[in-house]
Amino acid sequence: MVFKGDPKNIEKIFKAYDVRGKVPSELDGEVAYAIGQAYAAYTQAKRVCVGYDIRLSREIISGQLIAGLNDAGVDVDVIGECGTEMVYFATFFYKLDGGIMVTASHNPADYNGLKFVREQAKPMSGELGLNDMANMLTQGKFEFKKLNGKKQTKAVMTDYSNYLLTLVNIEKMKPLRVVFNSGNGAAGKTLDALEMRLPIHMVKMFHEADGHFPNGVPNPLLKENRKVTSERVVQEKADLGVAFDGDFDRCFFFDEHGEYVDSYYIIGILAERFLKKFPGEKIIYDPRVIWNSIDLIQKAGGIPVQNKSGHAFMKDGMRKSNAPYGGEMSAHHFFRDFGFCDSGMLPWLVMLEILGEKNQSLSEMIGERKKQFPISGEINSTVKDATAVLAGLKKKYGAQALSIDEIDGLSMAFENFRFNVRASNTEPLLRLNVEARGDLSLLGKKTDEILQDIQRLGH
Repeated sequence: MVFKGDPKNIEKIFKAYDVRGKVPSELDGEVAYAIGQAYAAYTQAKRVCVGYDIRLSREIISGQLIAGLNDAGVDVDVIGECGTEMVYFATFFYKLDGGIMVTASHNPADYNGLKFVREQAKPMSGELGLNDMANMLTQGKFEFKKLNGKKQTKAVMTDYSNYLLTLVNIEKMKPLRVVFNSGNGAAGKTLDALEMRLPIHMVKMFHEADGHFPNGVPNPLLKENRKVTSERVVQEKADLGVAFDGDFDRCFFFDEHGEYVDSYYIIGILAERFLKKFPGEKIIYDPRVIWNSIDLIQKAGGIPVQNKSGHAFMKDGMRKSNAPYGGEMSAHHFFRDFGFCDSGMLPWLVMLEILGEKNQSLSEMIGERKKQFPISGEINSTVKDATAVLAGLKKKYGAQALSIDEIDGLSMAFENFRFNVRASNTEPLLRLNVEARGDLSLLGKKTDEILQDIQRLGH
């Protein structure tokens, strides 16, 4: 038997870093079964784990995925409801041949998807296997097997939560009051597992997992989703706020005043901590905004290394540099001691340690940094031809630029400001980030100017 689904549908749901689509019109049980067969054929894995978040379609998608893997002769450890990082953890900790997470992260409730890793939790992406798997399905060049791999349930929460706590010093933490907004996603169970072992008081919001997302799909990167966490921090007189996306591979911070803290500034704080622990090593960061990160990494005696954004590229860069830590402004944070993978739980645990050690509030830690290196935040523009816009910007600003790099989109640096423009992998959008050296007026002026250029060139 070969896969008889629509090739165009396969091409649509296989993205740069994962598989994602509407259920059931784009992704259903038949497609999930075929993907399990393709994963087995491509990786030649013998034993893998499968986990899923709280989406309502999780049973049909994960069930058929597992059936496809089993029929291909793969033994599957089913770790159940979890966060994406728990699949990463199970893969490297139990020395499995790979892992698959059934999740659509922050996509709407009628979506689902799959994230894949290989042995040692090495990432898979379009360039690292996903395109090949898609081609297997669209070209029908391999036949489904009918073998008899085994399936077993495996509980990982105890090992996972124990492992997380080996990576921080609980004794340095203080009895802070912290608001946690799980967004009715998958984070709640892990918070419960950690709660009794930490000296903090947890205030839990939208804590119960609910695939209907009664309080909206959790994506704190959207400004309109931040207000409820911000208000609760103020109401509770909390020392810190933490909000998660649905599969909790990202966490977002709010200071003691309820102010959202851009993840860019968190990178610098975490980099300092890891360079204190691992002096002189490399720290990875993405190209969108960089000056604050470079400044703090160099002052802490580390080596700043710029890397293409996207979790698969960042993990690859982390491994090549053997970096103890890497961060993206999108709130993905990567850790060498966590299989070079991203985690949404470790950043706030490390932050608690830092807050206890420094005896400063989060707002005090980042206040001066925001003044020295203000940023625009990411601004999206819909364009007809992203390539033409990037070429037009390069032509206009090229002669004035002190440096130009195209490691990820187009980055151009000048004496007192810098910008990065990159195309979305999934939408007809250009994403603009601008930063300046201590000059808010210049930042606003240049942001407006470049946005106008994008609109002019993009239509």
